[in-house]
Amino acid sequence: MSFTLATWNINSVRLREPIVLKLLEKEAPDILCLQECKSPIDKIPLEGFQALGYTHMVARGQKGYNGVAILSRLPIEEAGAEDYASLGHARHVAARLENGVTIHNHYIPAGGDVADREVNEKFGQKLDYLTEMRDAFHASKPEKSILVGDLNIAPREDDVWSHKQLLKVVSHTPIEVEHLAEAQDAGGWVDVTRADIPEGQLYSWWSYRARDWNAADKGRRLDHVWATEDIAAAAHGSRILRCAR
Repeated sequence: MSFTLATWNINSVRLREPIVLKLLEKEAPDILCLQECKSPIDKIPLEGFQALGYTHMVARGQKGYNGVAILSRLPIEEAGAEDYASLGHARHVAARLENGVTIHNHYIPAGGDVADREVNEKFGQKLDYLTEMRDAFHASKPEKSILVGDLNIAPREDDVWSHKQLLKVVSHTPIEVEHLAEAQDAGGWVDVTRADIPEGQLYSWWSYRARDWNAADKGRRLDHVWATEDIAAAAHGSRILRCAR
């Protein structure tokens, strides 16, 4: 069974419901994974999504912060949720399709502004989250799975607008890249976006501080789609929708 999937840090599903509906109407992915929903589950505006055929949802909600949801036109069942680093945050939820494929939707902590856990608790939480994720994959290697979401790390030099200028900036520091790579390797995950688009600058997030973000093009690839080796070869056709920014 083939299907299409999109992932998006929506930064409040309630405030930005109209642009979610616009994306669903225009692109019509079979599955949409949202991060930073900033809403309790019972406040997620389902009526509009259901009217477009997205009648299935699994989610973890949190008032005003975090929150992850998987909307689907295909039948799904809940497949658990993890609280890595014991933060008590709604940062992960999983759903299983009828064909047995499990989709993991993650919103990894951003990590604050200072890349030093001794002075910035949030940076330490980010590293701990990644470490526990790695250890979980070592303990139980995932199979027939897809992992998506805002992982808040741009790992490659061509995943950022300036490797040199961002080396000490949270999201592209060597220690974050190392932790993400360890988690990826532990799970045997394939970066299917880069398998589809192996070369060249590639961004999924742009600074909102630029007067014209599109012209400035100071981006980072913080959003990812991974698949386990047993199904990765079936993935193809990755795109980043700048228009949804």
